Amino acid sequence: MKKIKEKFFSHESSYIDENVSVGENTKIWHFSHIQSGAKIGKHCSIGQNVNVGNNVKIGNNVKIQNNVSIYEGVELDDYVFCGPSMVFTNIKIPRSEFPQRGSKYYKKTLVKRSASIGANATIICGVTIGEYALIGSGAVVTKDVPSYSLVVGNPGRVVGKVDKKGNRIDYGS
Repeated sequence: MKKIKEKFFSHESSYIDENVSVGENTKIWHFSHIQSGAKIGKHCSIGQNVNVGNNVKIGNNVKIQNNVSIYEGVELDDYVFCGPSMVFTNIKIPRSEFPQRGSKYYKKTLVKRSASIGANATIICGVTIGEYALIGSGAVVTKDVPSYSLVVGNPGRVVGKVDKKGNRIDYGS
């Protein structure tokens, strides 16, 4: 039986479960784990020590920096950027004594096309981040973010608008 050459790159230290779809020209770097049912698009970069949970959907041209976990219930559209060590959650009220395991407990989080999430930001589950939104480093997003919004702080608040390239738009000039 002839082995088919993979059309994506995965570092030898990464682990890819069965029943995973990875698009061509995607790169999966050191110590990363892609879990069963995950779908990753074309031309993505999955950084070092990234965990992609069961049944996660990741679009094309997505860049996920080092030390990010994308839990079941999170969906990333095309061109999303996830900065280093940013955090997604998937359960609203986690309790060790009362485990909530399985997709029926997970709140859906959607990050729309070309949104960017800065380093060390936290995205609380159940929100939608609009197209081209820019989440500042360290922000804690607790509610939906409109498209083209600039969000900073804890809790995250909209402090302005950005264009498609992420440049702040100043309406006063």
